[in-house]
Amino acid sequence: MTQIPFKHAQFAHCESGVMATLFSAYGFPLSEPMAFGLAHALSFVYLPFVKVNNLPLIAYRSLPKSIIKTLSKFLHVTMKTHTFKNEEQANEALKNLVQEGKIVGLQTSVYYLPYFPKDMRFHFNAHNLLVYGMEDEKYLISDPVFEEAVVCTQEGLSKARFAKGVFAPKGFMYYPENIPKQVDMPALLKNAIVKNAKAMLTPFPFAGVKGMRKLAQKIVSLQEETNQRYVKNYLTHIVRMQEEIGTGGGGFRFVYAAFLKEAKAYGLNEALLEEASALMVNSGNALREFALYCVEGSKKIESLNTQKIAAKLIEASTYEEKAFRLLKELK
Repeated sequence: MTQIPFKHAQFAHCESGVMATLFSAYGFPLSEPMAFGLAHALSFVYLPFVKVNNLPLIAYRSLPKSIIKTLSKFLHVTMKTHTFKNEEQANEALKNLVQEGKIVGLQTSVYYLPYFPKDMRFHFNAHNLLVYGMEDEKYLISDPVFEEAVVCTQEGLSKARFAKGVFAPKGFMYYPENIPKQVDMPALLKNAIVKNAKAMLTPFPFAGVKGMRKLAQKIVSLQEETNQRYVKNYLTHIVRMQEEIGTGGGGFRFVYAAFLKEAKAYGLNEALLEEASALMVNSGNALREFALYCVEGSKKIESLNTQKIAAKLIEASTYEEKAFRLLKELK
């Protein structure tokens, strides 16, 4: 068995962090911002006609698995992926790969991972982690949200791999089979940045910058809502979708800002990238304030000011519109 050298690292977001570590371990050094940015994973979606716990779907990044798929395709990496019909097959396949010395990515449910503190567990089935070894029949795990590597029994990990519900993992695991030694990074960066800019400037009213403003309109309308319980649930739902699922709306903006700064090293328009990066930081800060205003409004419903809350989201959308209009013209 040839063990691939491995070093655990903590990251802002699970899927981009796992892909950065995985590619780096297999010989293609990659930072988390680069993994996130090359996958053009930044987004905003507000879909009132798609319900999550009877409230609208709100997302600040691309769908789960999209970073894995898009980054692999962009970098011409052959990614081996598997899903399984039952736990026995999944456990045997994972054990065999680990015994071969491979580092393997897994999709799991946060709720069933036994090493997560109970107050951090919630039903989210798209949490990614890496398995990099075994000791005493326990898996050695690099979970990107933890400061140190952790261990997990096969029973506990298996339960998390086969959780039911939205984005059910079905034992999903993945690892690279072939990684190119060289790529045309300037061309890839330009392509990824322009794609993300076009997506955020889409005319579709429920996505990108327009989607942010559509949600702001809905928030303003809550001022006239007589069902206070609904208003509280709506505001706390926004915060949960933004700040508890993964990195949060603000956090994703900070990751993308770091990506734009890193991209300056590849001969692209440095002044444009610097300006856009600063605008994304401004948006991240505005989104964090927006979340705080939502919490404040849900707790003090008698003094709710939906105009104030909505204005902060519109402020973030203005920063992002300016940034992506610049980036759309990147040469």
